[in-house]
Amino acid sequence: MTAARLETPAPRAIPIYRALEEIPADFGPSVITVGNFDGVHRGHQGLMRAAATEARTLGIRSVAITFDPHPAKFLYPDIAPKLLTFLPQRLSLIAATGIDAVLVLHFDRALSRVTAREFARDVLVGKLRARAMHEGPSFRFGHGARAGVTELAEFGAEFGFRVEVHPVVRVHSLDVSSSAVRSLIAAGDVRRARWMLGRVFGVQSTPARGRGIGSKLLVPTVNLAPYQELLPANGVYVTRLWIADRCFQAVTNIGNRPTFGKPSFAVESHILDFEPVDLDENTPLKLEFLRRLRAEMEWPSPEALKAQIMKDVARAKRYFRLVNEG
Repeated sequence: MTAARLETPAPRAIPIYRALEEIPADFGPSVITVGNFDGVHRGHQGLMRAAATEARTLGIRSVAITFDPHPAKFLYPDIAPKLLTFLPQRLSLIAATGIDAVLVLHFDRALSRVTAREFARDVLVGKLRARAMHEGPSFRFGHGARAGVTELAEFGAEFGFRVEVHPVVRVHSLDVSSSAVRSLIAAGDVRRARWMLGRVFGVQSTPARGRGIGSKLLVPTVNLAPYQELLPANGVYVTRLWIADRCFQAVTNIGNRPTFGKPSFAVESHILDFEPVDLDENTPLKLEFLRRLRAEMEWPSPEALKAQIMKDVARAKRYFRLVNEG
């Protein structure tokens, strides 16, 4: 069986402005949604689609405003949550919602001191000529995150834009939020995280250095380079591994490999439908987590581990067979 090739269309190209000064003078009027949008989950998608729909109805543009780095990474680096998505992936996911443009504001000390009123007056109205805003009930903004949707509505009345506050999205009786998705993934519950995201959770990286990586992958095992953001809990997962534009079925172990003496953390994927493929240390990888098989364990011997791996592989092959048959 040959590896699948990526058949999806190229990401929708939209303008990305990385400073207020880049916004054209004739950009507005606009319909806006503002947020960190980490993960671009179902709640975020709903806000953006609503903004895009209203903008089309009015014959104007929709814009999502987001921040880089994540404000928590700047303000509280030691305790900031690990992120679900890096900025390039976040921008691609935002573009897929139908939004017309994205403004990425660099979050630094100066921006952190901008008051909510200044942000509404100078950015929303002054630069983007806001006609409407779409936000969730927990939206906070301005210096110290002191303002919420009540204050936003007051600024809307003052400056002439409408504010629509959308209810929290619920999926299978669960409130959707970035923090909830992080908690599920951190616990290894990739199935319920998938409900909230509206897609499979995946991480994007490159191959780890060494381990025989050259111009061609000739063995069915790939290790991810050290990954600093959120990974699922240690354990064994059914996965899909994208190597550039080719997709392979895989079983992935996340953990410290305790059976082999000194712990050594790795994200190691064993390809089930392997065939040689071009691969070097810069080849883009995407690892998608489909199902958790079990927690990481320490086995009494390498032989016992090998027997368990064979069981894991059999379960993963059955998963893919059932998916393909369905």
